[in-house]
Amino acid sequence: MAPLSTWWFLRRLKSRVWATKRIVRALKLFVPMTRDVLRGDFRPIPWSAFGMMALALGYLVMPFDLIPDFLLLIGIIDDVLIVGWLLNRIDQRLDEYRAWKFADPDMVPS
Repeated sequence: MAPLSTWWFLRRLKSRVWATKRIVRALKLFVPMTRDVLRGDFRPIPWSAFGMMALALGYLVMPFDLIPDFLLLIGIIDDVLIVGWLLNRIDQRLDEYRAWKFADPDMVPS
């Protein structure tokens, strides 16, 4: 039974690679976007992205969760899922910034 569940888990994880890539992309792009917004280089300000990042950070820091962290694995998985979902949504809000940032062909990340 264990190999079957491991196989199922790996297959499920492989089907969700796109979400993981979006989360990493959001984290990599959020800090430069914040810097460009603070300098005044990028307008309009994506307030929804800033709000969702505040929610994600607040959810990680606050002791009150949907599932308390003292329930070890389940509580931590709860944090990962909700913060991952929020980061995925942040990545969707950064499309306009991404288009502005990488409009110069020399700036496109490899």
